[in-house]
Amino acid sequence: LFFHSSVSHRFIAKPCALGLKVQANGPQKAQPNAILEKVFTAITKHPDEKRLEGLSKQLDWDVRSIQRWFRQRRNQEKPSTLTKFCESMWRFTFYLYIFTYGVRFLKKTPWLWNTRQCWNGYPYQPLMPDLHYYYIVELSFYWSLMFSQFIDIKRKDFGIMFTHHIVTVTLITFSYVTNLTRVGTLTLCLHDAADVVLEAAKMANYCKCQKLSDLLFLTFAIVFIVSRLGIYPLWILNTTLFELYEALGNFPALWVFNVLLVILQILHCFWSYLIIKAAYKAISKGKVAKDDRSDVESSSDEEETVPRSKTPHSTVTTNGTGGANGTNGYLTGGTCSEEH
Repeated sequence: LFFHSSVSHRFIAKPCALGLKVQANGPQKAQPNAILEKVFTAITKHPDEKRLEGLSKQLDWDVRSIQRWFRQRRNQEKPSTLTKFCESMWRFTFYLYIFTYGVRFLKKTPWLWNTRQCWNGYPYQPLMPDLHYYYIVELSFYWSLMFSQFIDIKRKDFGIMFTHHIVTVTLITFSYVTNLTRVGTLTLCLHDAADVVLEAAKMANYCKCQKLSDLLFLTFAIVFIVSRLGIYPLWILNTTLFELYEALGNFPALWVFNVLLVILQILHCFWSYLIIKAAYKAISKGKVAKDDRSDVESSSDEEETVPRSKTPHSTVTTNGTGGANGTNGYLTGGTCSEEH
């Protein structure tokens, strides 16, 4: 998967991004300043009030200008819009492929239309090659997501996303080991449906196609809520909590499996709340609001391009920090990153 991701970035996603005129530049760089750079690299990236006051006196800058410099310096290490577009395109391609594969596979199975078929003959159910391939590819992808979180920019929902990846990897592995793979395929396919639309909305946002991005995000919100708050509990949880118990009785794996599935549902509820908030803003304000967990920091004072000195006569001699810094959210309005 890592090899395919690298090839996709270089030979497919990047040419497409450049053809769509996606900006290759990242957030604006902070103006070089030896004193602030030393503090940033050797002491702290988030100075407290006491340190800010000391630096203010030392540089003859006001505190807000120093805060802006640190904010720009932190943003300087964030990925460019081009990089984020390539990442979204790779994920979109994967989700579209694996969702299509899952639908084509499940159409041939009896348990798609009758979930009680998930438990017929259990645990002596043969592991079909198509099902095995489906599981291995999905498991590999979620392992890659879990590890890449430590390399990527940490967002506000890092803890929740990490919990989600842990639960997902554990669920896939546990269901594979205990041969609960039939209901596992239903769960995987159901989750991939919304992710295809989410990544498409991100790409539209990076291409500055605001109307298309808004439309795709609202579509994603509907698909996510219907699939995660409607179909998932009524279809997946119903069969694992009730039909499985009726068919096979009580056994330890049943409780472990259901606890993990219920944790996943709790995460669905949390993300649905964030999505509904963003969708409400989209409808009430005419466009989707920026991502609350944006990977680029911003503030209301970003339009000031030159740090204000404490004294008027020293304005020319101070080391300024340079212009406004736009906010490129992970998804315009998309407070759910998920991949799930």
